[in-house]
Amino acid sequence: MKTKYSSYLKKVQKPLQDLVKILNNHYSYVSILATDCKGTNFQVSQRRKNVSDYYLSERGFVARVYRDGLYSEYSFNILDENNIDELATKIINKMDEQLALLQITNSEIYTTAEIQEKEETLFVEKEVGILPETIAVEELVEKLTNISNKGIALSDKVVDFVTTAAYFHVNKLFVSTKKCMAQSYVFAEGMLGALVRNDIRTDMDYHAYSGLKGAELFDEMEKDVEEVVKNGLELLEAQRVVPGEYDIITTPEVSGLIAHEAFGHGVEMDMFVKKRALAADYIGKRVASDLVDMHEGALVAENTCSFEFDDEGTLAGDVTEIKAGILNTGIVDALSALRLGVEPTGNGKRQSFERKAYTRMTNTVFMGGTSSVEEMIASIEHGYLLDGMKSGMEDPKHWGIQCILSKGREIKNGKLTGVIVSPVILTGYVPDLLKSISMVSNEVEIHGSGSCGKGYKEWVKAAEGGPHLKAKGRLG
Repeated sequence: MKTKYSSYLKKVQKPLQDLVKILNNHYSYVSILATDCKGTNFQVSQRRKNVSDYYLSERGFVARVYRDGLYSEYSFNILDENNIDELATKIINKMDEQLALLQITNSEIYTTAEIQEKEETLFVEKEVGILPETIAVEELVEKLTNISNKGIALSDKVVDFVTTAAYFHVNKLFVSTKKCMAQSYVFAEGMLGALVRNDIRTDMDYHAYSGLKGAELFDEMEKDVEEVVKNGLELLEAQRVVPGEYDIITTPEVSGLIAHEAFGHGVEMDMFVKKRALAADYIGKRVASDLVDMHEGALVAENTCSFEFDDEGTLAGDVTEIKAGILNTGIVDALSALRLGVEPTGNGKRQSFERKAYTRMTNTVFMGGTSSVEEMIASIEHGYLLDGMKSGMEDPKHWGIQCILSKGREIKNGKLTGVIVSPVILTGYVPDLLKSISMVSNEVEIHGSGSCGKGYKEWVKAAEGGPHLKAKGRLG
């Protein structure tokens, strides 16, 4: 079924277009992003039940204007349709105050060219299986409760079985002097977690879910309960890895983490403007083996970061960041694109209408190859199959990477031994890790249940993925 577009945004479209016309008499560029996004988060375990608003829920507006080489923005969440002239005057006065302050303080100004737009009209309501809003909250809580009860009953070593799920309905409207673009879509995400304990150890294994889906995601989660418990119990018997360099195979989830951390922030080109990314010196150069292709963009996959246009009114893209191991380009928001003399890629995203737009990742994905997982395992004399993402971080300025993983499955003489090591920390220098990739499997999976910060803040949705990759990695 269609994800019905916001009736509120329909109602305010004409007043916002009138506001753009008034502001255009004072500024050479004017745009307004309007948002009406709402969702619900569910958390159910044996110890608690909680239902709350999804953390990105909001309704509001942000106006962007340009004059004399400078952009200014004004956000607001109250729109009186009968007093658009009054609102316009308020915005103009506030913007003029900002520009005057720069002159008074004799601030050094980074002059930026004016955005040049093309005529664009767009209205999209994406498809979804079951709109979550059509199902009672109590019914969805009961589904998760039943899943938790099923998990806790599988072993007396399972001390809790945690289930979380969320759905989010995104409605956005972008209007400017040349554009009127509207989109509506729903995504859902979830997690199963088995908290396990024996006499000497407590651990947890989990499985995450995501997609451009509705309440059907809740039903999909139930089929994996036994597998999550099985994996959790394995962790209780896990050994410590002997630090060193090994042949490794990464599952698609771990491959996605590497993609996100290795060529995520490092190729966000607003970092090129600030000279904070080593990747700027590697455009056109080899950074990975010739088996490696990587794409980034809202059009690359159908997941939580798949939209029609970004928060600056740029149409969604599919950027080939790496082709046959050569770094082609990065991703960029509209203003950074102007400063760098390149085209925007559809990666300008805001945490909310009250926050600045930055260059941000959407779907960051290694492309598939031709090998099978069985062939990859058979090729390893001694190494590990790495599985389960916990967290990661990178240093874009020096291209270091650290990935904290749930477990490694030992491989000896081309076979899995059944030995588990946990936790596992994969570290290294990004080009060294990616140049060592020697086999790429033929299937690709995308995971979009996580969020990504810019530094320590500016949280937005992110999705990443890829195939199984065989490489050499430093484990500890």
